[in-house]
Amino acid sequence: MASINFSNALGIHPSALQLRAARAEVLANNLANADTPGFKARDINFQAVLKGEIHSSRSVGLERTHSGHIDGRGNVEEELLFRNPTQPSIDGNTVDSQMEQALFARNAMNYNASFEFLNSKFNGLKSVIRGE
Repeated sequence: MASINFSNALGIHPSALQLRAARAEVLANNLANADTPGFKARDINFQAVLKGEIHSSRSVGLERTHSGHIDGRGNVEEELLFRNPTQPSIDGNTVDSQMEQALFARNAMNYNASFEFLNSKFNGLKSVIRGE
């Protein structure tokens, strides 16, 4: 009988949750700099990064501050890409506020979906442990 570990029980959702949080920070930074001359909008290619995480089985964006914490990468800077503007502005800023808000809202919904999925998985694991 094979043992159950968190990777098998929770699947890709912990990594997806961490990556969605990192993407929210990037998108919020874009929105905060919408009026900054010369600012270049950035984003994370979520599918490519998550696919790489699946293959490498590494965690995204974790920093160990205690010996009991999970080990992982501390930075997603190498996955940040510059966005090509649909209508570049005269001052060189590439942030489209409406597009950034839409991307931020979608990312937030996906974050909540992953969180709810993880919550139901943990509730199921607690039920199994209790023998319910």
